[in-house]
Amino acid sequence: MPSRIPPKTVSPIFLVLSTFYVTCLLLSNLIASKVILLAGLTLDAAVILFPLTYILGDVFTEIYGFRRTKLTIWLGFSCNFLAALVYLAAVYLPYPDYWPNQEAFATVLGITPRIFIASLVGYLFGEFSNSIVLSKLKVATNGKKLWLRTILSTIVGEALDTVLFVLISFSGVLPKGGLLSMILCQYVFKVGYEVLFTPFTYWCIAKVKKLEGLDVYDHHESYRVL
Repeated sequence: MPSRIPPKTVSPIFLVLSTFYVTCLLLSNLIASKVILLAGLTLDAAVILFPLTYILGDVFTEIYGFRRTKLTIWLGFSCNFLAALVYLAAVYLPYPDYWPNQEAFATVLGITPRIFIASLVGYLFGEFSNSIVLSKLKVATNGKKLWLRTILSTIVGEALDTVLFVLISFSGVLPKGGLLSMILCQYVFKVGYEVLFTPFTYWCIAKVKKLEGLDVYDHHESYRVL
């Protein structure tokens, strides 16, 4: 499919999708401190939204290619980093004695350096591996079997994301059994989420491809993340 978009131009659709992607990422980190119970699984509330970033990552890579997806991934990283710094500053700023909500505010927005680092590391490894795997599989399959490519890339990306986040955050805090249980529960839920939303992924990709007139194949991509 020929491209109607100059190589260095960011289209309005790309901008809208990138904004939604970053919003999902920021909201996921904001609600991650809430523990929920779904189908007998104890999870953090971020699992209801964070997998959408992988679905959007599939849309970016499938349509725009790895290089433009890389731009969005680093944009998400930068915004997340800035948001965490602002949260920390807001928590530690002095407050008047008559304000009764400091403890609740710190509970919701406070983040330990260890979890902050775990979140950023897991995000980068997960999102980049998801994009690279999908990009390579698209070339290898000549653009066929989209469902297989999106699921396999998610299996790899979510594995790295989940394992790195849990191990960096909770090693030495939780027993090995607890770590394994947390990893498995989150991983199975996130991958299942992607599988369930496969029809939506198909629809979204087909719609955006038609609107953009774009379908990039990364035949000679070096996959440099910087």
